[in-house]
Amino acid sequence: MKLLSGNSNRTLARAIADHLDAPLTKAQVKRFADNEVFALIEENVRGEDVFVIQSTSYPANDNLMELLIIIDALVRASARRITAVMPYFGYARQDRKTDGRTPISAKLVANLITRAGADRVLTMDLHAGQIQGFFDIPTDALVATPILAKDIKERFEKANEVMIVSPDVGGVVRARALAKRLDADLAIVDKRRPRAGESEVMNIIGDVEGRRCILFDDIVDSGGTLVNAAKALIDRGAAEVSAYISHGVLSGAAVQRVQDGPLKHLVITDSIEQPDEVLKCGKIVRVSAAPLIGNAIRRIANEESVSTLFD
Repeated sequence: MKLLSGNSNRTLARAIADHLDAPLTKAQVKRFADNEVFALIEENVRGEDVFVIQSTSYPANDNLMELLIIIDALVRASARRITAVMPYFGYARQDRKTDGRTPISAKLVANLITRAGADRVLTMDLHAGQIQGFFDIPTDALVATPILAKDIKERFEKANEVMIVSPDVGGVVRARALAKRLDADLAIVDKRRPRAGESEVMNIIGDVEGRRCILFDDIVDSGGTLVNAAKALIDRGAAEVSAYISHGVLSGAAVQRVQDGPLKHLVITDSIEQPDEVLKCGKIVRVSAAPLIGNAIRRIANEESVSTLFD
């Protein structure tokens, strides 16, 4: 087994390597003067089972091209099997035609990865479950719920006293799974999107008065939806509001919104490498997905069941 990392999240890649007690394969992934991507695998990978760790987060296009070019280099170096390990799968929110003459970019990206030569994909908390079916190769979609639930149990004295809140109707299945794991109640934020990137809370389904509410979702991008939902819950009498999110995209003024908003704290995984602005924000806490991803890599390499990690 060989572990190889692109440039998108070397911190997580090193943590996964430490968990597996396996060194990262020596490789160069750099840019030419005109910013074209160049990859050189500096170790023999012929006949090896290679796992390429690369999130396609910002800058999404650059990181995606890195992944494709690394896969191509491994194919030409005669690697036996190539697994694209994508802790965060970019373009996942474009998973269907939302209007006339719009793309399904998630399917396009799946095609690119497959055609580049990947034999398998390992990812975590896809924005929509159907994306797993966009790939024509085996795809394991992990969920961060176990590690986030563990943090909730450690952070809250009585985890069953909290109320799990889905920030929209589409996330109910995900939120219900966490609520069931914690033996907690469930509430739903009914919202509408007047336009892309904006949201407006219409109603709160469930009695949140006096409750310690936890918003649970897969992605926080601009932070607007999360902050609006937190304000609505406070207005309805919630004692406090926290948020647990799998992928901290945190673009634009998101960090400032979280800092200035009513959220007590925001917990994210390390699926995306974060800038200093995020690391220095006192309200934002990170939990590591390295053990979860590392265990999945070990099980794939040993041809063992991965689904047991969902328990």
